[in-house]
Amino acid sequence: MSPEKTDLRREAGRRTRDDLLAAALELLAQRGQEGVTLREITQNAGANVAAVSYHFGSLKALCEATIEHALERYLDAQIRELDALGGAATLSELAEAFTRPMVSALAAGGRDLAVIRLVARVGIEPPEGWERLAGKFELARRQTVRVLAVNLPDVDRHELDFRVRCAAGMLNWLALAPVGAELAAEPADRIERMLVPVVAGAFRGAR
Repeated sequence: MSPEKTDLRREAGRRTRDDLLAAALELLAQRGQEGVTLREITQNAGANVAAVSYHFGSLKALCEATIEHALERYLDAQIRELDALGGAATLSELAEAFTRPMVSALAAGGRDLAVIRLVARVGIEPPEGWERLAGKFELARRQTVRVLAVNLPDVDRHELDFRVRCAAGMLNWLALAPVGAELAAEPADRIERMLVPVVAGAFRGAR
């Protein structure tokens, strides 16, 4: 086979693999792993069943690859935002950084929103293999707690960690709840204006 034909075949294989991942992402975001079938994914991707076996080995492996890619994409975005915060960042600035990937996805819609919804489903019902990304989850939490500790020196680390988990859980719920769909109809600046004070309040707490 000529090099040109080999390259075309390789490129077609990459497109098929990407199409399968995109179709799986959309369906997993809507229903979760238990509600997805091989036939639906291949129909939506315009591929045949054999392509799933060739590229991933099984439906389960395809779903796991899709979930892992979505989680990494979300966590990397959040970690970048938190990394950019200075040591004197306020709770409001922390809440902005913490929620920015969610705000961007709600405003963008489409695949970005599907990623966030899949991340939310995984956060509520962790699948097998969740532990592979434990380091990134821990890094995002640690970065958030670091800024919280400066702003709330009288609150112990265990409670600060709890508040971060609660704020993350609230965002997961929001991505899947009807109010999340309402927010998605708003421009990004209004989504941020509505969401950031709520998350900052969760961080701040009340006694």
